[in-house]
Amino acid sequence: MNELVESPFASPRTALAAAADSAGSRQNQSRELAETQTKYLMAERFPRNEVAAMDRIINAFSRPTLAEKASYQFARGGTDIAGPSIRAAEAIAQQWGNMDSGWRELQRGTDATGIPFSEVEAFCIDLQARNTKRLTFIVRHWRDTKKGGYKLTDERDIYELCANQAQRRLRACILASIPGDVTEAAMQQSEVTLKSKADTSPEAMVKMVEAFSHFGVSREHIEKRIQRRLDAIQPAQVVSLKRIYASLRDDMSTAADWFDVGDSVGAPKQPAPKDLPGYSAADFERNLPAWEKVVQSGKKTAADLLAMLGTKAAFSESQRAQILAIGAEPAPAPVDDFVAEFEAEEGMQ
Repeated sequence: MNELVESPFASPRTALAAAADSAGSRQNQSRELAETQTKYLMAERFPRNEVAAMDRIINAFSRPTLAEKASYQFARGGTDIAGPSIRAAEAIAQQWGNMDSGWRELQRGTDATGIPFSEVEAFCIDLQARNTKRLTFIVRHWRDTKKGGYKLTDERDIYELCANQAQRRLRACILASIPGDVTEAAMQQSEVTLKSKADTSPEAMVKMVEAFSHFGVSREHIEKRIQRRLDAIQPAQVVSLKRIYASLRDDMSTAADWFDVGDSVGAPKQPAPKDLPGYSAADFERNLPAWEKVVQSGKKTAADLLAMLGTKAAFSESQRAQILAIGAEPAPAPVDDFVAEFEAEEGMQ
């Protein structure tokens, strides 16, 4: 059945390999076609109940854990931009029903500069309405750092980079396939949930100030933004600050976009260098690998890391030289910024 004309310029082994590849490709295509047909048939047999689906969406966004992750916010050109997050889009698609969404890597190649890249496709299909939204984009296997950048070679690094960039396109595809009023109702329920569950207790405010302190934002900076003392904060302001924190955490904005961090008023006082304790050699050797991860991840330079550590302990000239020498080689794997900063903080204890 699968008869192929053998090329006169190819060896018998090459012809056999081509036949095997062709057969395997046809088999994969047949399987994918059967799966797609089954999905459409199931959607036709069990159409969505829009009233019940809307009720499920409202109930889902009544959960505080989902409501806290349901929206993002960042500043651009002096304007605050907010919208549904990828988590919100995924939750809406799950409850709306008869939706198929995801992303996949189509192929790989090398650009004109010699940097490998992946061609990635994000998609969302409404199996019942037969609507499809696809976005194809290029992801270069390259990680930018404050010192320049380096080529990615580890498969885990490449996958995480593609997945990270695919999430934003996937969000756009899902929201383009879901009716706009459904999304608006979900986000309104999220707002109601957050305002009703917003914790304005003194303990919660202490935790919030501690969380913002990692970005150089003090209690005074927060109070200046909300135009009142923290003990008089309103639930809606707590919700807004949580969104700002999420934006800072995800590197979508900087503290200067939201707060007057340049103000000297209320800035935490640092102890004089002569009052700082020396850093022991044993502790230094134990914590040096964690600091290397911080620098190699590109989230901090060696100088920035030394400046942060230098506020808590006094380092010898040899120790300072070792810290400043970190980052000579690219990191084999990225480290999450929060994990890295946590490890760096742990190293000071």
